[in-house]
Amino acid sequence: MHFSRFFVTLHPMKQAMILAAGLGTRLKPLTDTMPKAMVPVAGKPLIWHLVMKLKAAGFQHVVVNVHHFASQIVDYLKANDNFGLDIKISDETAQLLDTGGAIKHALPLFSSEAPVLIHNVDILSNVDVASFYDQAAQADALLLVGERKTSRYLLFDEQLRLTGWTNDDKGLLKLADPGLDVDHQRRLAFTGIHVVQPRLAELMGDMPDKFGIFDFYMRYALQCRFVGFLKPDLRMLDVGKLDTLEQAEQFIIHNS
Repeated sequence: MHFSRFFVTLHPMKQAMILAAGLGTRLKPLTDTMPKAMVPVAGKPLIWHLVMKLKAAGFQHVVVNVHHFASQIVDYLKANDNFGLDIKISDETAQLLDTGGAIKHALPLFSSEAPVLIHNVDILSNVDVASFYDQAAQADALLLVGERKTSRYLLFDEQLRLTGWTNDDKGLLKLADPGLDVDHQRRLAFTGIHVVQPRLAELMGDMPDKFGIFDFYMRYALQCRFVGFLKPDLRMLDVGKLDTLEQAEQFIIHNS
């Protein structure tokens, strides 16, 4: 039994997906001529910072999804020999597939023997992604969350099983079980960083080509183990607007 538990957590490789296909509308006018992933922060494109973080953490296999000015990302990676990593492109130039559809579309590019770290290209954080990745063995999906103030929260039970989500600004609420007592659910903020198991590909086969990942999580939350991972000292920055670019440079300086 001890040996079987050991081999469950020993992944043959670390693999990750960088979500980089978005239009980056909040970063206009920069994104009128480049994809969000190529927006420079501290002299380097956003995608460079994330690729370097993944490489330093021991990730060998990376998939990047592309849509908006896709060729700029493809050419940049090619010109830099993929920074010494095995990087594949998940092409969404024909249609943006949303977060869930993007993962479903990309999963065949991954080994079925190891979990996949999903990371938004525009998120900077102090997260040790290797350590977080290694916590995912017993969950179908592990979602990195924090206790920061936001308008959108994920809801969890006492065991940090995902039970729903809410958008306070829009007055929206979605529960995996409509009978749940909302007042007894823990509200935590999602980071845009999670780990999914390749076995979810079978369930995702029942989803449309384009869907949000939390539509999938809500649909299967009662039969799968979608679990939150709370990082108490979380520091993160969503580089989503022009006024965050200067903050992003300072964030990198103080968290590198």
